[in-house]
Amino acid sequence: MSEDNTSAEELPEPKLPASQLHAFAELLFFAYRDFTGDPDIILKDFGFGRAHHRVLHFVNRHSGLRVADLLDILNITKQSLSRVLKQLIDQGYVTQKAGASDRRERLLYPTERGKALAARLAAPQLIRLRGALQAAGLEGEAAIRSFLEAMINAEDRPKVSAITNPTPLPGTHTDEDETV
Repeated sequence: MSEDNTSAEELPEPKLPASQLHAFAELLFFAYRDFTGDPDIILKDFGFGRAHHRVLHFVNRHSGLRVADLLDILNITKQSLSRVLKQLIDQGYVTQKAGASDRRERLLYPTERGKALAARLAAPQLIRLRGALQAAGLEGEAAIRSFLEAMINAEDRPKVSAITNPTPLPGTHTDEDETV
């Protein structure tokens, strides 16, 4: 996220020993490795990487997403997005349309091919998430959500909450919730 994160001096003193905090940090690294590992194998077959996955995920989940909003969500520059988005468009996974009220606005939509790939990439991640949430128990779900939200920079939390809330982003729509 942003470079101006809260400094360590401003954070409240942790109630856990540093060794436990380091262990949690390592668990996050391992969880991220495995969470992204399954889709990485699929992406490799297409000549795509994690950047393609992130773009396709958000375009698929928020059909009609503005390019400007995608840049903000991913916290990347236009230049960084340009190559990845061009590949996804050229290969038929994403389409781009001008906005109805502002023709300069570029709106992104997944194609049927893009929806299929997004579903294929999400499937192993959703299975992994479901298993982890079941292992944590019902009480754990709320704690996990609170923990993950607290890991996000404070100034970004409202924006992230708007994205992760089941309500579609303004001007976008998502498919009905489905059980995987």
